Amino acid sequence: MPTKFQHTIFTVLLFLSTTTAVMAQYLIEGKVIDQSTNIPLANATVTNFETKITVKTNAKGNFSIETTAAIDTKLTVSLQGYQTQIVQITSGENTIIALYPTANELNAVVINGITIQQKLKQATESVTIVTESEINSENTVQLAPILNRVPGVFMQSGSLNTNRITIRGIGARSPFGTANIRAYYADIPLTDGNGESAIEDLELSSISRMEIHKGPSSSSYGVGLGGTILLYPEYAKYNASSANVYTTVGSFGLFRTVGKLMHGGKKANVNVIYSNTHSDGYRDNNSLDKATMTITSNWLVDEKNELTFIGNYTSLKAFIPSSLNREDFENSPRDAATIWKNARGFEDFKKTLFGINWSHDFNEMYTQKTSVFTSFNNNYEPRPFNILEEKATTFGIRTRLLATKKFKESTLKWSVGGELFFDDYNAKQFDNLYQDFPEGTGSVAGDILSNIDENRNYFNLFAEAIYTHKKLSVNLGLHLNQTKYIVENQLNNSDEDDFTFDAIISPKLGINYEVTKNLNLFGTVAHGFSTPTTEETLLPDGVFNPEIKAERGWNFEIGSRFYTTNRKLSGSVSIYAMAVSDLLVNRRTATDQNITLNAGKTSHKGIEAAIRYELFKNDHFELHSYANASINDFSFKEFTETDANFSGNDLTGVPKSVVNLGIEMSSQNGLYARFDFQAVGEMPANDENTVYSDAFELLNGKIGYQNSIGKQFGYDISVGANNIFDTAYASQLQVNAFGNDTNARYFYPGLPFNIYGGIQLNYKF
Repeated sequence: MPTKFQHTIFTVLLFLSTTTAVMAQYLIEGKVIDQSTNIPLANATVTNFETKITVKTNAKGNFSIETTAAIDTKLTVSLQGYQTQIVQITSGENTIIALYPTANELNAVVINGITIQQKLKQATESVTIVTESEINSENTVQLAPILNRVPGVFMQSGSLNTNRITIRGIGARSPFGTANIRAYYADIPLTDGNGESAIEDLELSSISRMEIHKGPSSSSYGVGLGGTILLYPEYAKYNASSANVYTTVGSFGLFRTVGKLMHGGKKANVNVIYSNTHSDGYRDNNSLDKATMTITSNWLVDEKNELTFIGNYTSLKAFIPSSLNREDFENSPRDAATIWKNARGFEDFKKTLFGINWSHDFNEMYTQKTSVFTSFNNNYEPRPFNILEEKATTFGIRTRLLATKKFKESTLKWSVGGELFFDDYNAKQFDNLYQDFPEGTGSVAGDILSNIDENRNYFNLFAEAIYTHKKLSVNLGLHLNQTKYIVENQLNNSDEDDFTFDAIISPKLGINYEVTKNLNLFGTVAHGFSTPTTEETLLPDGVFNPEIKAERGWNFEIGSRFYTTNRKLSGSVSIYAMAVSDLLVNRRTATDQNITLNAGKTSHKGIEAAIRYELFKNDHFELHSYANASINDFSFKEFTETDANFSGNDLTGVPKSVVNLGIEMSSQNGLYARFDFQAVGEMPANDENTVYSDAFELLNGKIGYQNSIGKQFGYDISVGANNIFDTAYASQLQVNAFGNDTNARYFYPGLPFNIYGGIQLNYKF
């Protein structure tokens, strides 16, 4: 029998152990990120659901919070501009928590994820975010309807493989692609050594968000005159695995399948996306087959190091119907241009892109980010006038040091870095003998006409700083570029010709002021440039033109971002003026020959506005509307060529106005719908302004239903229609086409009324 003393001791020990167990504290550590971009989110609120203890994430998105639970603890994570998440975390584990942006609070969303992060409402330049839901609002085949809803951006699309993107009129005179606009995919350049970007080659469903910085304002990304398009890859969710299959069928033989396999652990994830697209095309000689494979992976190695891997492969064969003259465009829009049809012209390319991003946190203040990338491109393109065979290999590295210093009432963020880019390019041209063979044979290669090797190299050095004091933010940037081209004609073993452009320094000053909690004003002054492509530097005889210079411009802009207290109404307005000098004029002297010279100046003035309004919202139903508009005044300020004076004429290939109106609906039971109306003004097709395309209006719509069966299986069924009014319009212009106004082939016919339907199946493991 225990004594009274022993019983007392036992009771005391039992009390102490029980009290200790009850009062034991465990530590939970984690990191809060943006699901769309993997950007770490600072100042997110993390609350213990039971104890109500609250902490904030630091500048790196990290947090630690105490809990009394040894196994699972429920946390509430919230941040303005993002959907609140409730998660369960096991003590002792470092967990990733991903938040989703709220569509009607984009001003609070963080931008510039890989450079100097800041909230959109504090940006000193005009920036538009295209969300994942907006990307998926169409058939995920065509990029043009998505980008054309962005004020100041206009994408012309002659076919799925013939596109041109312009921002504020910059790039409109590029003959066959997008120029003078920088593009990056997870900090990996999509812009080649020629300054041309082909973002439409990427699989749309592999993109989670687009950031469009208009004008030469992004010092860390090359200060292209038009601006910069940042594409964020889609990453798999952490601590989740799923498989997804999406099939679309539509008009003109459209058949498309996208498959995704996602797996996410506690510290790493991988996302594999395969797509296959076939279209017979609306016009003759217009079929397309495209296959892509995209792999994205993110690995949090430890608390200080993070690795991201990007891989993309694209294979495309697309026949080319080319443009039509006015008579054929109006009366026989389904026909291909005769010479392209007879030659059965097409492009057949394979592109491979690899990149690795490494982020290292030295401490709370300093972080370095480095990206190494390479790409391999092969293209075979039979054309009526010759057959082009191209091969290109690129290699590059981007690195930067970022710092954040907090003071009592202010914050200083700065970055310094550089980019090296090497592009080895070979182009061979062969005689096309299709006219010597029976009709229907198509292109046949003859003797080699040229064999050109080009090395297109550049380096960028950049520095940028953002100083914020209470309601005022000041952004300073400086960018230095040096570009060099080396060309060698392998056919005649001529000596190498090298051309090094003068170093170009581009400064930037931006200011943002919070007038009230709901209203921010901003202004910016920035310099930008666009170097000519190697083709533009060559005279018709293949010799360098020593007089050629880069286009340069200054952009001046003021604007505001606002939202009402109840957040039903939000929007932005900006007014800008950009003066471009040393304008590159690409004049076609024959069917297959061009000559480029610096021949003038252009003036780019405009007003852009974007408004979003919540018409109705309750627990079961949401109805939103939007209105976007661009009013443009783009003209040649000084432009003389031989005996012609185009000064004062409208800038070629750009509409005077673009207006977008839309309405979108979603319900708790899974029903959703969206309708978009667009009105585009007339566009001059030539510098003389003697030929214009007609103004036009388009209406697109999509409705769908999504739901789940149990906790693991989900589905999404949708049907959509484009050009519901069946409008006849020019979807792209071939500016300054060769010939007189009657026979010059200026016009690419747009698609008439067309429909599509899709079904998406999703399984969560």
